[in-house]
Amino acid sequence: MRAKVKAMTTHKSRTNDEKVERGSGDVFADLGFKDPEERLLKARLATKIAQLIEKKGWTQTQTAERTRLDQPKVSHLLRGRLSGFSADRLFAILNRLGPAAGTSGGSHARLGE
Repeated sequence: MRAKVKAMTTHKSRTNDEKVERGSGDVFADLGFKDPEERLLKARLATKIAQLIEKKGWTQTQTAERTRLDQPKVSHLLRGRLSGFSADRLFAILNRLGPAAGTSGGSHARLGE
């Protein structure tokens, strides 16, 4: 029998010289990345794809078969390594996941909002 252990948390108090800024909602723009809108769109698409794969309970191999990707590319996609994927390619993958993928709002519908 395992004893329950209450987790202890400690909080450091903030000093008055720390500056906190509210973000714009686009972390890529806030950090000064090139093409922040494209990066944000790709991140949202990858998140939607990962959510659908999890909802369907598919393995990476099953996902690869259904999306016409190889398993290593599915792994890259699910880990957020999106440099090898264009937004159009991610939309195509999303569409291959089926009509429940939620892309009826046009090819570049706003995601995650």
